[in-house]
Amino acid sequence: MSVMQPLEMFDVAGKVALITGASGAFGMVAARVLAGAGCRLVLAAGNADALAEIAQDCRDGGADVTEVNSRPADETACKTLVDAAVAAYGRLDILVVASGMNKVAKIDEMDPGAFGQVMDANVTQSWLLARAATVQMKAQGQGGKIVLVSSARGLLGHPAGYTAYCASKAAVDGITKALGCELGPVGITVNAIAPTVFRSPLTAWMFEDTQQAKSVRDGFLTRVPKGRLGEPEDLAGPLLFLSSKASDFYTGHILYADGGYTAG
Repeated sequence: MSVMQPLEMFDVAGKVALITGASGAFGMVAARVLAGAGCRLVLAAGNADALAEIAQDCRDGGADVTEVNSRPADETACKTLVDAAVAAYGRLDILVVASGMNKVAKIDEMDPGAFGQVMDANVTQSWLLARAATVQMKAQGQGGKIVLVSSARGLLGHPAGYTAYCASKAAVDGITKALGCELGPVGITVNAIAPTVFRSPLTAWMFEDTQQAKSVRDGFLTRVPKGRLGEPEDLAGPLLFLSSKASDFYTGHILYADGGYTAG
């Protein structure tokens, strides 16, 4: 056996990647990682100003970027996003579904409509995007990479009103596993990254040097073997792995980016 060139397995230069939720915490990480790795990007988000900012950041780094100010709200919108990638670059190689939402409330205080909104944003839209990408990738006949975003909460419950979020991420896990089985024969891998708490605008308060933040953080970290909260760069390696040839034999997996939180 000849000496391997392992870094070549992670080469995604020139690949076309569609990232939804590109203005959100995980979406911005995905955009910057894949831009830095040489992908041609289609970035989609509902917040036009934030989308323009992350798109410009990627362009400043040398990436070719197409912006689509749209959320994957329904079947038509999801197909339009995939079509935008094909129109701009002639193909689609990588789909990263980073769009989603959470609404926190105890079950007896949660409006059923709010539960439905979380399920729609996290589950239905992930399924619709994966469906639209699958149609295109099958037509190309060269396989592809689909990366969904789950959470440690897809495996573990939470006492603070997370019934909608936990249920939705458990469903994303189910979609990931089922599609991994279904699409493996045509060379499309489907995997999910499942973070625990990592630094973002929504979690910034947990990193602050206040008594409340310290109390919550210290309590949480007793269950995290690595002894710290996550940083955006902790998601970079797993994303590149799942987007590249290096993960060709890996499908239907939930990769926990959690410092060991779910191991115990």
